Amino acid sequence: MKHIISAMVENRPGVLARIIGLISGRGYNIHSLNVAPTQDATTSRITMVVPGDDRILEQVTKQLNKLVDVVKVYDLTGEKYMDRELVLVKINTTAKNRSAVIELASLFHAEVVCVQSQSLTIQLVGSIDVVDNFLDLVKPNGILDLSRTGVIAVGQSEN
Repeated sequence: MKHIISAMVENRPGVLARIIGLISGRGYNIHSLNVAPTQDATTSRITMVVPGDDRILEQVTKQLNKLVDVVKVYDLTGEKYMDRELVLVKINTTAKNRSAVIELASLFHAEVVCVQSQSLTIQLVGSIDVVDNFLDLVKPNGILDLSRTGVIAVGQSEN
């Protein structure tokens, strides 16, 4: 299972390195990582997708909460949240499959950002599931290059 953890941290040099070191040092993997400043210039939000069971999630959140630079840790997995990811994918195309790839991109509200003689580069913004589904559907055409931003997420609670 993939868990989405969001941590508000102090916006200082070395904070990200300490957090990554803490998680990897205990043998846990990070599937996706995104870091950006918040509306408050003194804090940043780190959003991580960590695979594993509930025990791993509990250990990660406990360890993160012990770090001085961590202001608050949120486990979004069991809550209502919105998540998005940006992907740029370069897909092998021929005269036969080009229109089908463009139509598929349109169904996913994706945008063709580059057209070349033997490929299309498509930009898609969506939830983790939408991005994964799109990639599964275009994979038979041949993915030539792929870049994903990592997941960003915010809770939908009233607070």
